[in-house]
Amino acid sequence: MRVPAVLSACVLVLACLVCPAGSAAQGRKELRVGVVGIPTALDPATALEGATPLIARQVFDTLVAYREGSTDIEPALATRWAVARDGLVWTFTLRDGVRFHDGSLVTASEVAASFQRQVAPDTAGPAWAALLRGRPGVIKEVRALDVRTVQFTLVQPYAPLLTVLAHPALAVVRASAGSDGTNRLIGSGPYRVVDAAAGRIAVEAVQGYWGGPPRMERIVFLEVATDENAEAEFDARALDIWFPPGPPRRTVGALSSPGLRVGYLAFQTEKEPFSRKKIRHAVAAALDPAVIGVALDNSAVPLPSFLPAGVWARREGSPVLGGTREAVRALLADGWPKGHKATMLVSDEAGAVNLPRLAATLEAALGAADIPIVVRTETADKVRAALQAGEHELALVETTVVGGDPHLFLFPLSTSEGAAKGPRALNYSFYRNPRLDDVLVRASQLSFRAERARLYQRAQALLADDLPWLPIYVRLVWGVARPEVRNLRLHPSGVHRLNSVSLDGIPGVLP
Repeated sequence: MRVPAVLSACVLVLACLVCPAGSAAQGRKELRVGVVGIPTALDPATALEGATPLIARQVFDTLVAYREGSTDIEPALATRWAVARDGLVWTFTLRDGVRFHDGSLVTASEVAASFQRQVAPDTAGPAWAALLRGRPGVIKEVRALDVRTVQFTLVQPYAPLLTVLAHPALAVVRASAGSDGTNRLIGSGPYRVVDAAAGRIAVEAVQGYWGGPPRMERIVFLEVATDENAEAEFDARALDIWFPPGPPRRTVGALSSPGLRVGYLAFQTEKEPFSRKKIRHAVAAALDPAVIGVALDNSAVPLPSFLPAGVWARREGSPVLGGTREAVRALLADGWPKGHKATMLVSDEAGAVNLPRLAATLEAALGAADIPIVVRTETADKVRAALQAGEHELALVETTVVGGDPHLFLFPLSTSEGAAKGPRALNYSFYRNPRLDDVLVRASQLSFRAERARLYQRAQALLADDLPWLPIYVRLVWGVARPEVRNLRLHPSGVHRLNSVSLDGIPGVLP
């Protein structure tokens, strides 16, 4: 039996499951969480996805944090912030009295040092470059103005700064020399690391945490690499929660929520027939979301808009996919090139979504609508090279809403800046629209969130009209939990908050 995909909610809560009588979880103050890829040392700067940011979220605080169920932000270590009129200087006021786990105060100087560490050659991680446009990227300087005020000076206006500062990869850390002479990283989050070994990291609740007492005294993260391993651990009652990389086989206690990993069709708009807008719209009208949903097989769900549900500034309205046969025929009235069969490029790389299977479904659906295509599968490296050279006609591609900000998704996929052929190409449609460029550039520079949202709504309207690329699906984020688990909420980023999770019958354990 397959797990049904949950389509309607971004946040799913395990709050109504009945706890079996005499549960072994009663009175236990330790939560056991299975993940894939536990790091040997916990450094939040080393990864954007997977187990590292998930565990780091429990140990390290960020200046601002993602809200429940979305990538909009709320205060965390910083209680308020302001930006200069030119967008080049951001000033954050820190929460008073917050301490690192070693008892030292979280000061503006410590915050500045934490960010400076991320650009140092010997401690730099890949996350900074991805979130802040290279290294040092848009950041010119981070400095303390006084004990509680930290200031970021940028080389150019960069409105996504506020969103990406919520990612655990940009968490505030204090580097301290350990007894063995190596640096250890200290956080100020709800839990502190107390034990780490191969395939295992244990964290313990911090008394007096500014965000309120964690519900469990201890969380143990365990390496659980496969469905089979997870089944065995659940059967042995050695696991309470598992976060699999894809749809689990276990149906009991399975939760899903749309994430940030998106699959889309890139039309090579420089080539016939996809240089014609009506042909692109015909493709969209010929693709039935229900048929796509079957092919996705619980790994993902059809995406009706240009941004996933958990991303702020998403434009609601008429779905991009789907239409009547009459609509397709009308759009094809100008004529599909006689005898032409377009090639759809797709990677053969194994992943949560079976791309060759989905591509075959799209091929059949388009063929039935008199849009003949043929699928060509290649290795991921060959696909990337062909895309960057613009050698494709049509391609089924995946990418991520990096850091949860619309700019880091819509801008590279849609603007002229990314449309130059070569290794830096990101706009695989090679679409150029000065009006859209202007809207997206302005949205990346304005700091007022409401105005940014309005501009992104406008950008999505322009994309819906021109359709240089076509959103197809968004991957699901999955979790599996025992019936005793309470208050588990999945976040679209995959960086779930666990300090509010408890086991049935166990009240808050800290004063």
